[in-house]
Amino acid sequence: MTSTARRMRAWTGPAILTYGFRPFFLGGAVWAVLAMLLWVPMLSGHVVLPTAFDPVSWHAHAFLYGYVGAVVAGFLLTAVPNWTGRMPITGWPLGALAGLWLAGRVVVTVSAGLPPLLVAGVDLAFPVVLAGVIAREIVAGRNWRNLIVLAMLAVLALGNALFHWEAARGGYAAQGYGLRLGLAATIMMIAVIGGRIVPSFTRNWLARRGPGRLPVAPMQRVDKLALLSLLVALMLWLALPLHAATGVALIVAGLVQLLRLARWAGDRTLAEPLVTVLHLGYAFVPLGALAMGVEILVPGPLGIAGAQHLWMGGAIGLMTLAVMTRATLGHTGQALVADAGTVAIYLALVVAVLARVAAGLWPSQATLLHGVAGLAWIAAFGGVAAIYGPLLLFAAPGKRI
Repeated sequence: MTSTARRMRAWTGPAILTYGFRPFFLGGAVWAVLAMLLWVPMLSGHVVLPTAFDPVSWHAHAFLYGYVGAVVAGFLLTAVPNWTGRMPITGWPLGALAGLWLAGRVVVTVSAGLPPLLVAGVDLAFPVVLAGVIAREIVAGRNWRNLIVLAMLAVLALGNALFHWEAARGGYAAQGYGLRLGLAATIMMIAVIGGRIVPSFTRNWLARRGPGRLPVAPMQRVDKLALLSLLVALMLWLALPLHAATGVALIVAGLVQLLRLARWAGDRTLAEPLVTVLHLGYAFVPLGALAMGVEILVPGPLGIAGAQHLWMGGAIGLMTLAVMTRATLGHTGQALVADAGTVAIYLALVVAVLARVAAGLWPSQATLLHGVAGLAWIAAFGGVAAIYGPLLLFAAPGKRI
């Protein structure tokens, strides 16, 4: 059988089509910048897009199903060949898949003059085809333990379909079932996959530094309890988003997730931001759960939307940045070390999340804080495109992480 490296060397087309992480990580970063560049003036009414979605729903969809969809695709198309031992998708089939993702972004943005069914069909083609590709690889490789990842991907696609249905009916999709289902699926994906990679990468790095406390081995009782409690809380939030039982369940899930995170020895990783950022990104999973639980039980100035951004901007934004930067370095043969530019990217994203949350706490300064959050977000993902873009576009494939 032809090796992965030989297959990629045989490809004579653009280097960006040699591995799944390349087009989707770069496309996701560029889209994150472009979508925010449009959203900031949309907030002030200076820009009106020709979309059938209301502005807030377009914003939510652009990041949850546009940006997240790209990063999930890049991660899975890179990880699944490692899990199954099968060949990765390369060349024009990979380019066609990236084209489906791009078509979805375009058609949703200009959907005002298009039939809702056409818009949904074009946008949903990408996650459906991606799920089919991942399913084929997992089944062919008999990699049954990762069927759970495929299930979460299917739920994410279902959430997107619901989002389109709610928008087509004239509803406020940004607060509907589609948004909650997609966000819940993504948070569970972070909890499941993060529960593997965070302690694993931490253990590998700490082991090279000599003796000392290492992360507890994954999937012990605390991990299973953390995943189960989070799943229950998310299901309650999906069905009863403002019920007291949901608030209590989210707080319980947040506390158990904090206990899980504390077992991974993150405090010993401060010398390498590339590892530390994994712990910080995961920390937003319990922080978001706790904040949302408190807001449901005792509504305050932060608001559900502000608390939700601890998940959307913090957990999703920072964890995806951590994965994109590490995977790009590892798969292009670079040293797994965060340079000053990469650290600046992480810090900019943290500033964006804190500013967005602060906007809910200080409504009198909301306009200023929304602007700061938007600019910091643009700086973070613009930094990814500028610093990692050349590696994604031109560098030869390197070692696996």
